[in-house]
Amino acid sequence: MSELSPQEIIDWSREYTFFSWSVQSQVNPIPVVRAEGVYFWDAEGNRYLDFASQLVNMNIGHTHPKVVKAIQEQAAKLPMAHPGLATEPRARLGKKLAEITPGDLKKTFFTLGGAEANENAIKLARLYTGRFKILARYRSYHGATHGAIALTGDYRRWPAEPAMPGVVHFLDPYCYRCPFGWTPQTCHRECIRHVEEVIQHEGPDQIAAIILEGVTGTNGLIIPPDDYWPRLREICDRYGILLISDEVMSGWGRTGAWFAVNHWNVVPDMITTAKGITSGYVPLGAVIVREKIAQFFEDRYLPAGLTYSAHTLACAAALATIEVYEEEGLIENARRVGEYLGRRLEEIKARYPIVGDVRYIGLFSALELVRDRATKEPFDLTPIMKFLRQHFLFAFNFKNILFVVPPLCITESQLEEGLEIIEEALAAVA
Repeated sequence: MSELSPQEIIDWSREYTFFSWSVQSQVNPIPVVRAEGVYFWDAEGNRYLDFASQLVNMNIGHTHPKVVKAIQEQAAKLPMAHPGLATEPRARLGKKLAEITPGDLKKTFFTLGGAEANENAIKLARLYTGRFKILARYRSYHGATHGAIALTGDYRRWPAEPAMPGVVHFLDPYCYRCPFGWTPQTCHRECIRHVEEVIQHEGPDQIAAIILEGVTGTNGLIIPPDDYWPRLREICDRYGILLISDEVMSGWGRTGAWFAVNHWNVVPDMITTAKGITSGYVPLGAVIVREKIAQFFEDRYLPAGLTYSAHTLACAAALATIEVYEEEGLIENARRVGEYLGRRLEEIKARYPIVGDVRYIGLFSALELVRDRATKEPFDLTPIMKFLRQHFLFAFNFKNILFVVPPLCITESQLEEGLEIIEEALAAVA
Protein backbone atom coordinates (compact mmCIF):
# COMPACT_ATOMS: atom_id res chain seq x y z
CA MET A 1 0.00 0.00 0.00
CA SER A 2 1.53 3.30 -1.09
CA GLU A 3 1.72 6.20 1.34
CA LEU A 4 -0.75 9.02 1.01
CA SER A 5 0.51 12.48 0.20
CA PRO A 6 0.13 15.18 2.87
CA GLN A 7 -2.83 16.67 1.01
CA GLU A 8 -4.48 13.27 0.53
CA ILE A 9 -4.27 12.64 4.28
CA ILE A 10 -6.09 15.91 4.87
CA ASP A 11 -8.60 15.55 2.04
CA TRP A 12 -9.58 11.95 2.72
CA SER A 13 -9.83 12.62 6.47
CA ARG A 14 -12.13 15.57 5.82
CA GLU A 15 -14.23 13.81 3.19
CA TYR A 16 -14.74 10.50 4.97
CA THR A 17 -14.46 11.27 8.71
CA PHE A 18 -15.97 13.72 11.17
CA PHE A 19 -13.84 16.04 13.31
CA SER A 20 -15.19 16.73 16.78
CA TRP A 21 -16.43 20.07 18.10
CA SER A 22 -16.06 21.85 14.75
CA VAL A 23 -17.78 23.08 11.61
CA GLN A 24 -16.60 20.45 9.15
CA SER A 25 -15.99 22.83 6.23
CA GLN A 26 -13.69 24.95 8.41
CA VAL A 27 -11.46 22.12 9.61
CA ASN A 28 -7.80 22.45 8.60
CA PRO A 29 -5.97 19.61 10.35
CA ILE A 30 -2.24 18.99 10.56
CA PRO A 31 -1.38 15.70 8.76
CA VAL A 32 0.71 14.17 11.55
CA VAL A 33 2.78 11.08 10.77
CA ARG A 34 5.18 10.38 13.65
CA ALA A 35 6.15 11.58 17.11
CA GLU A 36 8.79 11.24 19.82
CA GLY A 37 9.14 12.77 23.26
CA VAL A 38 7.69 16.29 23.29
CA TYR A 39 7.63 16.63 19.49
CA PHE A 40 5.65 15.36 16.52
CA TRP A 41 6.17 15.70 12.77
CA ASP A 42 3.76 16.39 9.95
CA ALA A 43 3.78 14.67 6.56
CA GLU A 44 5.98 17.42 5.12
CA GLY A 45 8.67 16.93 7.74
CA ASN A 46 7.89 19.95 9.93
CA ARG A 47 8.55 19.39 13.63
CA TYR A 48 6.00 20.68 16.16
CA LEU A 49 6.55 21.22 19.87
CA ASP A 50 3.57 19.64 21.60
CA PHE A 51 2.43 22.21 24.17
CA ALA A 52 -0.96 20.48 24.47
CA SER A 53 0.16 16.90 25.20
CA GLN A 54 -2.22 16.16 22.31
CA LEU A 55 -5.37 16.57 24.42
CA VAL A 56 -3.71 16.82 27.85
CA ASN A 57 -3.21 13.06 27.89
CA MET A 58 0.24 12.38 26.40
CA ASN A 59 1.81 12.89 29.82
CA ILE A 60 4.87 10.65 29.44
CA GLY A 61 5.64 11.92 25.94
CA HIS A 62 5.25 10.31 22.55
CA THR A 63 6.27 6.73 21.64
CA HIS A 64 7.94 5.83 24.92
CA PRO A 65 9.72 2.51 24.22
CA LYS A 66 8.64 0.92 27.53
CA VAL A 67 4.94 1.40 26.82
CA VAL A 68 5.26 0.50 23.15
CA LYS A 69 7.02 -2.74 24.13
CA ALA A 70 4.36 -3.58 26.74
CA ILE A 71 1.60 -3.18 24.17
CA GLN A 72 3.48 -5.28 21.60
CA GLU A 73 4.19 -8.09 24.05
CA GLN A 74 0.61 -8.15 25.34
CA ALA A 75 -0.77 -8.16 21.79
CA ALA A 76 1.36 -11.18 20.97
CA LYS A 77 0.24 -13.04 24.10
CA LEU A 78 -3.40 -12.11 24.77
CA PRO A 79 -4.71 -9.09 22.83
CA MET A 80 -8.23 -9.21 24.30
CA ALA A 81 -10.22 -11.18 26.85
CA HIS A 82 -13.89 -11.43 27.80
CA PRO A 83 -14.58 -8.81 30.51
CA GLY A 84 -15.77 -11.60 32.82
CA LEU A 85 -12.36 -13.28 32.76
CA ALA A 86 -9.46 -12.55 35.09
CA THR A 87 -6.16 -11.60 33.46
CA GLU A 88 -2.75 -10.72 34.85
CA PRO A 89 -2.74 -7.11 33.49
CA ARG A 90 -6.17 -6.53 35.00
CA ALA A 91 -5.15 -7.96 38.37
CA ARG A 92 -1.90 -6.05 38.57
CA LEU A 93 -3.42 -2.74 37.48
CA GLY A 94 -6.32 -2.98 39.92
CA LYS A 95 -3.88 -3.57 42.78
CA LYS A 96 -1.61 -0.75 41.64
CA LEU A 97 -4.47 1.75 41.48
CA ALA A 98 -5.45 0.85 45.04
CA GLU A 99 -1.88 1.60 46.12
CA ILE A 100 -1.46 5.01 44.47
CA THR A 101 -4.91 6.53 44.98
CA PRO A 102 -5.53 8.41 48.24
CA GLY A 103 -7.01 6.96 51.41
CA ASP A 104 -9.09 3.80 51.19
CA LEU A 105 -9.96 4.06 47.52
CA LYS A 106 -9.62 0.45 46.50
CA LYS A 107 -11.75 -1.15 43.80
CA THR A 108 -11.87 -0.20 40.11
CA PHE A 109 -14.41 -0.54 37.33
CA PHE A 110 -12.60 -0.16 34.00
CA THR A 111 -14.02 1.76 31.06
CA LEU A 112 -12.66 2.98 27.74
CA GLY A 113 -12.49 6.68 28.55
CA GLY A 114 -13.41 9.52 30.86
CA ALA A 115 -17.00 9.96 29.71
CA GLU A 116 -17.76 6.29 30.33
CA ALA A 117 -16.07 6.54 33.71
CA ASN A 118 -18.35 9.41 34.70
CA GLU A 119 -21.42 7.59 33.33
CA ASN A 120 -20.70 4.62 35.56
CA ALA A 121 -19.83 6.77 38.56
CA ILE A 122 -23.31 8.28 38.32
CA LYS A 123 -24.84 4.81 38.22
CA LEU A 124 -22.80 3.61 41.22
CA ALA A 125 -23.61 6.73 43.24
CA ARG A 126 -27.34 6.39 42.64
CA LEU A 127 -27.34 2.69 43.45
CA TYR A 128 -25.26 3.14 46.62
CA THR A 129 -27.19 6.08 48.05
CA GLY A 130 -30.67 5.34 46.72
CA ARG A 131 -30.84 8.98 45.72
CA PHE A 132 -31.25 10.54 42.26
CA LYS A 133 -29.80 14.04 41.94
CA ILE A 134 -26.21 14.86 40.98
CA LEU A 135 -24.61 18.28 41.53
CA ALA A 136 -21.92 19.59 39.17
CA ARG A 137 -20.38 22.96 38.33
CA TYR A 138 -21.24 25.23 35.41
CA ARG A 139 -17.65 25.67 34.26
CA SER A 140 -17.04 21.98 33.80
CA TYR A 141 -16.59 19.29 31.20
CA HIS A 142 -17.22 15.65 32.07
CA GLY A 143 -17.63 14.03 28.64
CA ALA A 144 -19.95 13.93 25.66
CA THR A 145 -22.06 10.81 26.24
CA HIS A 146 -25.66 11.11 27.45
CA GLY A 147 -25.05 11.24 31.19
CA ALA A 148 -21.61 12.86 31.06
CA ILE A 149 -22.80 15.71 28.85
CA ALA A 150 -25.62 16.33 31.32
CA LEU A 151 -23.00 16.74 34.05
CA THR A 152 -21.06 19.12 31.81
CA GLY A 153 -21.90 22.71 32.64
CA ASP A 154 -20.60 24.55 29.59
CA TYR A 155 -22.16 25.29 26.20
CA ARG A 156 -21.33 21.85 24.81
CA ARG A 157 -24.29 20.52 26.82
CA TRP A 158 -26.90 22.67 25.09
CA PRO A 159 -27.21 20.80 21.73
CA ALA A 160 -27.66 17.52 23.62
CA GLU A 161 -30.57 18.71 25.74
CA PRO A 162 -32.86 17.38 27.00
CA ALA A 163 -30.12 15.22 28.46
CA MET A 164 -30.13 12.90 31.47
CA PRO A 165 -32.46 14.27 34.17
CA GLY A 166 -31.47 14.88 37.76
CA VAL A 167 -28.38 17.09 37.30
CA VAL A 168 -28.20 20.46 39.06
CA HIS A 169 -25.38 22.91 38.34
CA PHE A 170 -23.81 25.44 40.68
CA LEU A 171 -21.30 28.27 40.36
CA ASP A 172 -17.52 27.95 40.41
CA PRO A 173 -14.62 29.22 42.53
CA TYR A 174 -13.39 31.31 39.58
CA CYS A 175 -11.38 33.88 41.48
CA TYR A 176 -10.38 35.97 38.44
CA ARG A 177 -14.04 36.39 37.45
CA CYS A 178 -15.73 35.82 40.80
CA PRO A 179 -19.45 35.26 40.14
CA PHE A 180 -20.21 36.76 43.56
CA GLY A 181 -18.32 39.98 42.94
CA TRP A 182 -15.48 39.52 45.41
CA THR A 183 -11.73 39.92 44.97
CA PRO A 184 -9.01 37.67 46.44
CA GLN A 185 -8.51 40.33 49.11
CA THR A 186 -12.19 40.52 50.13
CA CYS A 187 -13.20 36.90 49.48
CA HIS A 188 -15.18 35.12 52.18
CA ARG A 189 -15.82 31.91 50.22
CA GLU A 190 -19.32 32.63 49.02
CA CYS A 191 -18.56 29.97 46.39
CA ILE A 192 -18.59 27.35 49.16
CA ARG A 193 -21.63 28.66 51.03
CA HIS A 194 -23.43 28.79 47.70
CA VAL A 195 -23.01 25.02 47.30
CA GLU A 196 -24.65 24.35 50.65
CA GLU A 197 -27.50 26.71 49.78
CA VAL A 198 -28.11 24.81 46.54
CA ILE A 199 -28.12 21.56 48.52
CA GLN A 200 -30.80 22.95 50.84
CA HIS A 201 -32.97 24.05 47.91
CA GLU A 202 -32.62 20.69 46.15
CA GLY A 203 -33.12 18.57 49.28
CA PRO A 204 -30.08 17.03 50.99
CA ASP A 205 -31.76 13.62 51.08
CA GLN A 206 -32.32 13.77 47.31
CA ILE A 207 -28.67 14.24 46.28
CA ALA A 208 -26.54 11.20 45.51
CA ALA A 209 -23.25 12.93 44.68
CA ILE A 210 -21.34 16.07 43.88
CA ILE A 211 -18.88 15.70 40.99
CA LEU A 212 -16.02 18.15 40.49
CA GLU A 213 -12.89 18.22 38.38
CA GLY A 214 -9.87 18.07 40.68
CA VAL A 215 -8.74 21.25 38.96
CA THR A 216 -11.09 22.55 36.29
CA GLY A 217 -9.52 21.80 32.91
CA THR A 218 -10.77 22.99 29.54
CA ASN A 219 -13.13 25.58 31.03
CA GLY A 220 -10.21 27.77 32.01
CA LEU A 221 -7.91 25.89 34.36
CA ILE A 222 -9.59 27.09 37.52
CA ILE A 223 -7.59 26.25 40.64
CA PRO A 224 -9.78 26.33 43.75
CA PRO A 225 -8.84 28.09 47.01
CA ASP A 226 -7.00 25.81 49.42
CA ASP A 227 -10.00 25.31 51.70
CA TYR A 228 -12.46 24.56 48.88
CA TRP A 229 -12.02 20.79 48.54
CA PRO A 230 -11.73 20.16 52.32
CA ARG A 231 -14.89 22.15 53.04
CA LEU A 232 -16.84 20.40 50.30
CA ARG A 233 -15.71 17.10 51.83
CA GLU A 234 -17.17 18.28 55.15
CA ILE A 235 -20.44 19.33 53.51
CA CYS A 236 -20.81 16.00 51.73
CA ASP A 237 -20.13 14.09 54.93
CA ARG A 238 -22.74 16.17 56.78
CA TYR A 239 -25.50 15.23 54.35
CA GLY A 240 -24.42 11.73 53.31
CA ILE A 241 -23.59 12.88 49.79
CA LEU A 242 -20.83 11.16 47.82
CA LEU A 243 -17.95 13.31 46.58
CA ILE A 244 -16.56 12.40 43.16
CA SER A 245 -13.30 13.83 41.82
CA ASP A 246 -13.09 13.84 38.03
CA GLU A 247 -9.35 13.42 37.54
CA VAL A 248 -9.52 12.65 33.82
CA MET A 249 -7.41 15.68 32.96
CA SER A 250 -5.97 16.81 36.30
CA GLY A 251 -4.74 13.36 37.35
CA TRP A 252 -1.58 11.39 36.63
CA GLY A 253 1.04 13.92 37.68
CA ARG A 254 -0.35 16.81 35.67
CA THR A 255 -0.57 19.06 38.75
CA GLY A 256 2.63 17.74 40.35
CA ALA A 257 0.83 15.02 42.34
CA TRP A 258 -0.69 11.69 41.36
CA PHE A 259 -4.13 13.32 41.57
CA ALA A 260 -5.12 16.95 42.05
CA VAL A 261 -7.06 16.25 45.25
CA ASN A 262 -3.80 15.10 46.84
CA HIS A 263 -2.78 18.77 47.10
CA TRP A 264 -5.58 19.32 49.61
CA ASN A 265 -5.35 15.98 51.45
CA VAL A 266 -8.90 15.05 50.52
CA VAL A 267 -10.12 11.50 49.98
CA PRO A 268 -13.09 11.54 47.58
CA ASP A 269 -15.57 8.68 47.54
CA MET A 270 -14.76 8.02 43.90
CA ILE A 271 -12.11 9.06 41.43
CA THR A 272 -12.93 8.96 37.74
CA THR A 273 -9.98 9.05 35.42
CA ALA A 274 -8.64 8.30 31.93
CA LYS A 275 -6.17 10.19 29.67
CA GLY A 276 -2.85 10.00 31.54
CA ILE A 277 -3.52 6.51 32.91
CA THR A 278 -2.09 5.22 29.61
CA SER A 279 -0.93 8.60 28.26
CA GLY A 280 -3.37 7.98 25.45
CA TYR A 281 -1.42 5.06 23.98
CA VAL A 282 -4.50 2.83 24.34
CA PRO A 283 -7.99 4.04 25.38
CA LEU A 284 -8.70 3.35 29.06
CA GLY A 285 -10.82 4.89 31.79
CA ALA A 286 -11.50 3.94 35.40
CA VAL A 287 -13.90 4.50 38.28
CA ILE A 288 -12.07 3.88 41.55
CA VAL A 289 -14.25 3.66 44.67
CA ARG A 290 -13.72 3.60 48.41
CA GLU A 291 -13.91 0.42 50.46
CA LYS A 292 -17.47 1.13 51.67
CA ILE A 293 -18.79 1.33 48.11
CA ALA A 294 -16.86 -1.76 47.07
CA GLN A 295 -18.36 -3.69 49.99
CA PHE A 296 -21.88 -2.54 49.09
CA PHE A 297 -21.72 -4.53 45.85
CA GLU A 298 -20.24 -7.67 47.38
CA ASP A 299 -23.72 -9.11 47.88
CA ARG A 300 -25.64 -6.93 45.41
CA TYR A 301 -25.92 -7.13 41.65
CA LEU A 302 -23.74 -4.63 39.76
CA PRO A 303 -25.76 -3.54 36.70
CA ALA A 304 -22.79 -2.23 34.72
CA GLY A 305 -20.70 -3.66 31.94
CA LEU A 306 -18.72 -2.92 28.79
CA THR A 307 -17.37 -5.28 26.13
CA TYR A 308 -13.90 -3.80 26.45
CA SER A 309 -13.84 -3.31 30.22
CA ALA A 310 -10.38 -4.23 31.58
CA HIS A 311 -9.06 -4.66 28.02
CA THR A 312 -5.72 -6.46 28.21
CA LEU A 313 -3.82 -4.08 25.89
CA ALA A 314 -5.11 -1.08 27.81
CA CYS A 315 -4.25 -2.54 31.22
CA ALA A 316 -0.76 -3.53 30.04
CA ALA A 317 -0.22 -0.04 28.65
CA ALA A 318 -1.38 1.51 31.93
CA LEU A 319 0.98 -0.61 34.02
CA ALA A 320 3.92 0.36 31.83
CA THR A 321 2.88 4.02 31.88
CA ILE A 322 2.73 4.05 35.69
CA GLU A 323 6.21 2.49 35.79
CA VAL A 324 7.46 5.33 33.58
CA TYR A 325 5.95 7.92 35.96
CA GLU A 326 7.73 6.27 38.88
CA GLU A 327 11.06 5.29 37.32
CA GLU A 328 11.65 8.58 35.51
CA GLY A 329 10.37 10.84 38.28
CA LEU A 330 7.89 12.56 36.00
CA ILE A 331 5.62 13.74 38.80
CA GLU A 332 8.59 15.33 40.54
CA ASN A 333 9.62 16.83 37.19
CA ALA A 334 6.14 18.30 36.79
CA ARG A 335 6.54 20.01 40.15
CA ARG A 336 10.07 21.26 39.48
CA VAL A 337 9.60 22.42 35.91
CA GLY A 338 6.14 23.64 36.87
CA GLU A 339 7.71 26.07 39.35
CA TYR A 340 9.89 27.44 36.56
CA LEU A 341 6.82 27.66 34.31
CA GLY A 342 4.92 29.60 36.96
CA ARG A 343 7.72 32.16 37.29
CA ARG A 344 7.90 32.60 33.52
CA LEU A 345 4.14 33.03 33.19
CA GLU A 346 4.19 35.73 35.85
CA GLU A 347 6.98 37.48 33.90
CA ILE A 348 4.92 37.26 30.71
CA LYS A 349 1.89 38.67 32.50
CA ALA A 350 3.93 41.60 33.77
CA ARG A 351 5.31 42.27 30.28
CA TYR A 352 2.14 42.06 28.19
CA PRO A 353 -1.02 43.96 29.25
CA ILE A 354 -3.26 41.67 27.17
CA VAL A 355 -2.48 38.87 29.65
CA GLY A 356 -5.11 39.45 32.30
CA ASP A 357 -4.37 36.42 34.45
CA VAL A 358 -2.11 33.38 34.59
CA ARG A 359 -2.98 30.20 36.47
CA TYR A 360 -0.69 27.26 37.09
CA ILE A 361 -0.21 24.17 39.21
CA GLY A 362 2.48 21.72 38.17
CA LEU A 363 2.48 21.56 34.36
CA PHE A 364 -1.19 22.47 34.23
CA SER A 365 -1.32 26.14 33.26
CA ALA A 366 -3.11 28.78 31.22
CA LEU A 367 -2.99 32.43 30.24
CA GLU A 368 -6.27 34.35 30.12
CA LEU A 369 -6.08 37.10 27.51
CA VAL A 370 -8.15 40.27 27.71
CA ARG A 371 -8.55 43.42 25.65
CA ASP A 372 -8.53 45.53 28.79
CA ARG A 373 -7.41 44.51 32.27
CA ALA A 374 -9.95 46.77 33.94
CA THR A 375 -13.00 45.48 32.07
CA LYS A 376 -11.60 41.98 31.49
CA GLU A 377 -13.17 41.95 28.03
CA PRO A 378 -12.02 38.69 26.39
CA PHE A 379 -9.37 38.86 23.67
CA ASP A 380 -9.96 36.99 20.40
CA LEU A 381 -7.18 34.38 20.21
CA THR A 382 -7.60 33.64 16.49
CA PRO A 383 -4.47 35.56 15.37
CA ILE A 384 -2.41 34.13 18.21
CA MET A 385 -3.39 30.55 17.45
CA LYS A 386 -2.58 31.13 13.77
CA PHE A 387 0.84 32.53 14.72
CA LEU A 388 1.63 29.56 16.97
CA ARG A 389 0.77 27.06 14.25
CA GLN A 390 2.86 28.94 11.68
CA HIS A 391 5.78 28.69 14.11
CA PHE A 392 5.18 24.98 14.74
CA LEU A 393 3.95 25.22 18.30
CA PHE A 394 0.95 22.93 18.88
CA ALA A 395 -1.34 24.40 21.53
CA PHE A 396 -5.04 24.68 22.22
CA ASN A 397 -7.33 27.32 23.58
CA PHE A 398 -10.78 27.63 25.10
CA LYS A 399 -12.32 30.95 24.08
CA ASN A 400 -9.80 33.56 25.30
CA ILE A 401 -7.72 31.15 27.39
CA LEU A 402 -4.44 29.74 26.04
CA PHE A 403 -3.26 26.52 27.68
CA VAL A 404 0.34 25.53 28.36
CA VAL A 405 0.14 21.81 29.17
CA PRO A 406 3.20 20.03 27.74
CA PRO A 407 4.22 16.43 28.42
CA LEU A 408 5.56 15.89 31.94
CA CYS A 409 8.94 14.81 30.55
CA ILE A 410 9.65 18.29 29.16
CA THR A 411 12.87 20.06 30.14
CA GLU A 412 13.21 23.72 31.05
CA SER A 413 15.00 24.43 27.77
CA GLN A 414 12.23 22.76 25.75
CA LEU A 415 9.65 24.65 27.77
CA GLU A 416 11.49 27.88 27.08
CA GLU A 417 11.45 27.10 23.37
CA GLY A 418 7.66 27.16 23.43
CA LEU A 419 7.29 30.11 25.78
CA GLU A 420 9.47 32.25 23.51
CA ILE A 421 7.12 31.52 20.60
CA ILE A 422 4.14 32.49 22.77
CA GLU A 423 5.86 35.75 23.68
CA GLU A 424 6.51 36.45 20.01
CA ALA A 425 2.83 35.88 19.32
CA LEU A 426 1.80 38.22 22.13
CA ALA A 427 4.19 40.89 20.89
CA ALA A 428 2.87 40.51 17.34
CA VAL A 429 -0.76 41.16 18.35
CA ALA A 430 -0.12 43.65 21.16
